[in-house]
Amino acid sequence: LVDLKWRFSLLVFILAYAVTWLFFGLIWWFIAYCRGDLDHLEDHAWTPCVNNLNGFVSAFLFSIETETTIGYGHRVITDKCPEGIVLLLLQAILGSMVNAFMVGCMFVKISQPNKRAETLVFSSHAVVSLRDDRLCLMFRVGDLRDSHIVEASIRAKLIKSKQTQEGEFIPLDQTDLSVGFETGDDRLFLVSPLIISHEIDERSPFWDVSRHQLEKDDFEIVVILEGMVEATGMTCQARSSYLADEVLWGHRFTPLLSLEEGFYEVDYGGFHHTVPVPTPACSARQLAAAAARRDAHLYWSIPSRLDQP
Repeated sequence: LVDLKWRFSLLVFILAYAVTWLFFGLIWWFIAYCRGDLDHLEDHAWTPCVNNLNGFVSAFLFSIETETTIGYGHRVITDKCPEGIVLLLLQAILGSMVNAFMVGCMFVKISQPNKRAETLVFSSHAVVSLRDDRLCLMFRVGDLRDSHIVEASIRAKLIKSKQTQEGEFIPLDQTDLSVGFETGDDRLFLVSPLIISHEIDERSPFWDVSRHQLEKDDFEIVVILEGMVEATGMTCQARSSYLADEVLWGHRFTPLLSLEEGFYEVDYGGFHHTVPVPTPACSARQLAAAAARRDAHLYWSIPSRLDQP
């Protein structure tokens, strides 16, 4: 019920009360009919089950008064009707359960932060390029509202089938992609769009992946952004994913911030835009090995002052 659209939720809300009122109204009328109360409406010496109940409409109104505890006093149950007393108890208990259930569902539905999560946007592509001479997998996140997400954090998982060394096949294996958990960079302050970076190092599953291998690979990167809505304190979660063909090798996101009259302006029109940049096509392992060889060659090519006479 909470996940239904509002028009269906309101329909169920109305029907839940209308059906119970009609159902118990029909039972009250049936009791009066079986006892003969409807045949002694003008007999003042007759003690009916419910005073002033003269038909189905009045039985329906008495059902509403009973379940909603309105109690106008014109129609009232007498002590000469044990079946009516039992029915009164059942309707009071069931009415309380309907109230608790329906009001609880409406409260949860109203306070759901679904609309808030829709204003958290992710870039349409992820990119791989150099950042501080290291290959990094990056994507961009942003918040379209002025109110902030409190205690925002982000996670990323690589979903890919793999086969172990023992020959066991694991479909849809999940591997964490580090986006700054060790350094605290996964805790976000979304005052402006941020570029989330995963450094491809020895612990990364992309350590041995080159540009050619990436184009042929089959995987999905799922990113999850969680936080609390500032106004209500409710937790919201926004998710997105990137398939292998949505990861652009050798691209970088275009800047969005510009300084205008002493204030930074954000242009969300270029949120998804990327530009190609020079990036090695080899894997991060090969790039690190080449850098190590270059550093070693530079070290041995510089004469030491200790060797000088």
